[in-house]
Amino acid sequence: MIMRLLMCPPVYYGIEYEINPWMSRAHQIDHRLAQEQWRRLYRLLQDDLEFEISLAEPRPGLPDMVFTANAGVVWDNQFIASNFRHEVRRGEVPAFENWFRVRGYEVCYLPNDHFFEGEGDLLLCGDLLFAGYHIRSDILSHQKVAEILEREVLSLELASDWFYHLDTCFCPLDKARAIFYPPAFDAYALKVLENHIETLLPVTEAEARRFACNAIVANQKVVMNDGCTEIRARLESLGFTVYETPLSEFIKAGGSAKCLVLKVPHNQEPH
Repeated sequence: MIMRLLMCPPVYYGIEYEINPWMSRAHQIDHRLAQEQWRRLYRLLQDDLEFEISLAEPRPGLPDMVFTANAGVVWDNQFIASNFRHEVRRGEVPAFENWFRVRGYEVCYLPNDHFFEGEGDLLLCGDLLFAGYHIRSDILSHQKVAEILEREVLSLELASDWFYHLDTCFCPLDKARAIFYPPAFDAYALKVLENHIETLLPVTEAEARRFACNAIVANQKVVMNDGCTEIRARLESLGFTVYETPLSEFIKAGGSAKCLVLKVPHNQEPH
């Protein structure tokens, strides 16, 4: 099955505020390079990996719309819209709600006081749903998401402001394996992961800071930021094909490959 991904061109992308430790208005992006890196990722996903890419229209004043993984979660014919913790990102929500509504999806909402930041904090590993909380999403939101999806959600407390979303420190590879950065989790979260995933592959601090865990995975293929040589070698030894592509300008805002896409599976698209 060809997977569809939703992306948003970085037309208005920039560091206009600081809501995580990576962001600094004094350390601005190179707009030309950011667009070049985004286009390179787009072409890699579409041409080499044969993903189908749909595009959301970028909006002025919403520099982080490019990180479409945070828009919400797609499940069957439902789109669960995010409730962003920070006011500066809440303007993104209507744009993504509209994108899914006009395509026939049921848009689902969480209570206003239940923060939830989409696929950034909700990842599927096999048949299990893992959700991060504490820094951006609230644990109370996990219960509401579980009710909408009618699925159990396993909550994982995140322990480092540098790894503020689950997809910055945890990457499922298949139903039995995942890569992760252990210091990003509290002790109980580590036990939950160990009890439910057969093989956990740790990444080093240096490669975690290059967002090795913020990777796109499909059919034994892994797309990640460049410079993660140790985990690349480990993955290749397990039979994965690894594609590295430079994403330095997006790391300046605290994101990388996985943050730049939202999964929209074809078999879940309404007709």
